[in-house]
Amino acid sequence: MDIILLTIGFIFLVAGIIGCIIPGIPGPPLAYISLIFLEFTSAEPFDLNFMMYGAIIVIVVTLLDYFVPIWGTKKFGGTKYGMWGSIIGLIIGFFTGPFGLVIGAFLGAYIGELIGGLPNEKALRAGLGAFLGFVAGTIMKLGVSMYIAYFFIAETWVYYIR
Repeated sequence: MDIILLTIGFIFLVAGIIGCIIPGIPGPPLAYISLIFLEFTSAEPFDLNFMMYGAIIVIVVTLLDYFVPIWGTKKFGGTKYGMWGSIIGLIIGFFTGPFGLVIGAFLGAYIGELIGGLPNEKALRAGLGAFLGFVAGTIMKLGVSMYIAYFFIAETWVYYIR
């Protein structure tokens, strides 16, 4: 039974790491599920505190991933038009595939600022802030998922391979 749980956990772990790079797939939550599967093996490697703190970190990072592009827009001089444009761009981008989601935050903020009356240069700057916020969110998700991967692999190694 442990082999089945480990295999399913590994699949969730890989899906979680891929989900950090491909927008629209919740990477850290999927990676965290791998730890839950590992916890149901006979090894039971983690205590309740580790699992609770891990869940909190995953929830916070997942929520921040939606707000960092908006924050980036504001930090680079964007207005409410750019922030709303970034949100709308992310939503539209979600339905247009991975490339659309990556560029959606930028284009949404840029177009929003143009609609709001900002000159082209300032609108581009706000769009750049949205894009950099999106990249920062991706790096943040990848960092948490790789941290989870470390514990999954380390505990699997200790209890099953070594």
